[in-house]
Amino acid sequence: MASATLAAAPARPPRAVPRWVWALPPVAVLGLVFLYPLALVVQQSVRPDTGGTSLKPYADVFASEAFREALATTVWLALGSTVGCLVLGFALALVIAFVPFPGARAVSRFIDVFLSFPSFLITLALLFVYGTKGIANGVWTDATGAAAGPFQFLTTPWGVLLAEITYFTPFVLRPLLAAFSQLDTAQLEVASSLGAKPARIVRRVILPEALPALAAGGSLVLVMCLNEFGIVLFTGAKGVTTLPTLVYGKAILESDYPAACVVAVVNIAISVGLYGLYRVVSRRAGA
Repeated sequence: MASATLAAAPARPPRAVPRWVWALPPVAVLGLVFLYPLALVVQQSVRPDTGGTSLKPYADVFASEAFREALATTVWLALGSTVGCLVLGFALALVIAFVPFPGARAVSRFIDVFLSFPSFLITLALLFVYGTKGIANGVWTDATGAAAGPFQFLTTPWGVLLAEITYFTPFVLRPLLAAFSQLDTAQLEVASSLGAKPARIVRRVILPEALPALAAGGSLVLVMCLNEFGIVLFTGAKGVTTLPTLVYGKAILESDYPAACVVAVVNIAISVGLYGLYRVVSRRAGA
């Protein structure tokens, strides 16, 4: 009788695995691959060459003229590039989205491909055109017989600025084109039928719809420009030192690892703060 009762009893369902258990493997990989090396950088930044633990490396770096100049250069290049990308990206997006021309769809697809290009490739292309021995200077010297061409700006901060705007503008174009594709064209037709000129339509109808995409794209470009290394390196702008190139110089050229780690920690702190801002803006923009 007892055996029959046991046989009739329903089997217990398998015990569910807690959700936090499934989170352990990715957290462990993240900690090993990313957080542990980052912790080593932070630890090294408070370990001066004299031994012990001290904030002296931070005091020395913050007091150095090289760090202040690199920080200022990094900030103004990032801000200038972001503004340039926003203006150029908005103008190009208006043309691609609202001015019908043959190949508009191909241009839009090329933008997606352009996003996968490495930054040094764009810089090399600019060097071929505007470099000291580039095409533009070659045409000038052949035509005038001059010893050198007039285009010598690529190794200056303005050359770095041009290269960054050229490379990062598609990162603003992409969200703008997505926003424009969702814009109700009836609004444009109504505004035009009421006598509004194109500039007014852009200012009163299109721009308000584009602001979230502009904010999201601009925030992303600002974060990436703060950490850009390849463009500065490949332009050959020796007088331009940013925080990433300062880390390279301190670590590789001077073997001053505590100072390099201090600069890296500062760069990480700025980037994480701006990335948090980018996430907030992207969430509000629905990106």
